[in-house]
Amino acid sequence: MAWIILVLAGLLEIVWAIGLKYTEGFTRLWPSVGTLAAMAASVGLLGVAMRTLPVGTSYAVWVGVGAVGTVILGMVLFAEPATPGRLVSVALIVAGIIGLKLAS
Repeated sequence: MAWIILVLAGLLEIVWAIGLKYTEGFTRLWPSVGTLAAMAASVGLLGVAMRTLPVGTSYAVWVGVGAVGTVILGMVLFAEPATPGRLVSVALIVAGIIGLKLAS
């Protein structure tokens, strides 16, 4: 169950990272409210997952899920470049997340 909570926390990290773009420097009310809510929920779920998972593994997976999702959505939503180097780098992060799961 802790792993499911951790993945949900990572997905919420993607929401708030992308949400930051839409807040326009926290000058837009509703995107700012949604982003701040996603931040709080993400960190809260991370804390719950850390009750049973190691702190290093939890944090690395949380950041990794957030980073991978944010890079992919950046490519889809904001036409950021999908260069081979970026794709290989994302694949390495995914490999690291899988490795941490297998080692836990």
